[in-house]
Amino acid sequence: MRTLRTPEERFADLPDFPYQPRYADVPDGEGGTLRMAYVEAGHPAAEPVLLLHGEPTWSFLYRHVMRELAAAGLRAIAVDLVGFGRSDKPELVADHTYARHVEWTRALAFDALGLDRITVVGQDWGGLIGLRLAAEHPERFARIVAANTGLPTGDIPLPEPWHRFRESVEKAPELDIARFVQAGCRTTLPEPVRAAYDAPFPGENHKAGPRALPGLVPTTPEDPAAPANRMAWQVLTTLDRPFLVAFSDGDPITGGMAPVLMKVMKGAAGRAHPVIGGAGHFLQEDAGHELGRHIAAFTRGR
Repeated sequence: MRTLRTPEERFADLPDFPYQPRYADVPDGEGGTLRMAYVEAGHPAAEPVLLLHGEPTWSFLYRHVMRELAAAGLRAIAVDLVGFGRSDKPELVADHTYARHVEWTRALAFDALGLDRITVVGQDWGGLIGLRLAAEHPERFARIVAANTGLPTGDIPLPEPWHRFRESVEKAPELDIARFVQAGCRTTLPEPVRAAYDAPFPGENHKAGPRALPGLVPTTPEDPAAPANRMAWQVLTTLDRPFLVAFSDGDPITGGMAPVLMKVMKGAAGRAHPVIGGAGHFLQEDAGHELGRHIAAFTRGR
């Protein structure tokens, strides 16, 4: 597998992101290894909260959430998915599969970091990966937070705004990463923040990950990932783990999933689920501190 690595100087002067990068190697599935990056905040012996981002962001998205979790006495761990952030970037779109992303993230969280009793927070693709991990390895997880995400099986049509996004990614001769992130926010991103989202991608050849992920979302029942996702639904809906649905009030892509998750997830029953006002798809940008406080209270059992 041919991979690229973003030069570290691209990440100089990141606004409000003082966290030092850490790295671990995971098997690439072809006999080699990939370097995955992550950042931490809080005491290393505290309860771990695993923060998984989505398309086309990276751990920078969770900077405000991390601050709240650390202040609450938790260990916040924000991962850069393979192909994003400081993690290695397979050069071919075909190198990216749903199953591989689940396994790469599993290898980092379990084999490299040895995490246990995890509270997993998944937004966008972070939920597609995190919910699968929780279903396939429930013994590792203490709690689950779904934030503007879902677990599609292809059995129910996805909303039209998602199809427009997928088409725009497929057809764009150049991917404007910062523009896509801005389109998913209610607030206007300052230029240094936009630059931070562009930082991992110095050229189009570094963008196979962002190019690939929309096409990996199951849209038909025959999708290769559909059976595993259906099985995950069966596990999660009977799993006795606290489940928090923390969606924004302004996400046209995943908003319809919130009432479904609250209704069918056993661990969501009888719980007050926050609706975060004034936030779009990337609620970590629009209301990261508020989201962080909700996650901290949930993790602390309050």
